[in-house]
Amino acid sequence: MADTDEAETDVEHAVIVHYRLADAGLGDPTQRKAVRQAQSLLTEAIEQADVGEFDGNEYGGGGVVLYAYGPDADALFAVMVPILNGLPFRPAHVVLRYGSVDDPSAEERRVDL
Repeated sequence: MADTDEAETDVEHAVIVHYRLADAGLGDPTQRKAVRQAQSLLTEAIEQADVGEFDGNEYGGGGVVLYAYGPDADALFAVMVPILNGLPFRPAHVVLRYGSVDDPSAEERRVDL
């Protein structure tokens, strides 16, 4: 029984944030600077709340995607949302994934920012 309980608590949820930037490439330098500042704030807020970890970003195709992981996507998103709303880039949306990345049946919920 302990193995099952442990496996359930090891499930890693994800908060995946998508922002559209100014051009078809990597955005302009001002946008990249704002994303770096937001990442620092996100890392600090997530660590202080002990809800997971900020894992980084991926630029390309005129957008940036931010990744955070933890045991509860809703708790993680609640800590992140004030900072995410502070970035002015739109359109933007968040995907809350309730399960492991290798679980094709994991529930996902989209939230527009």
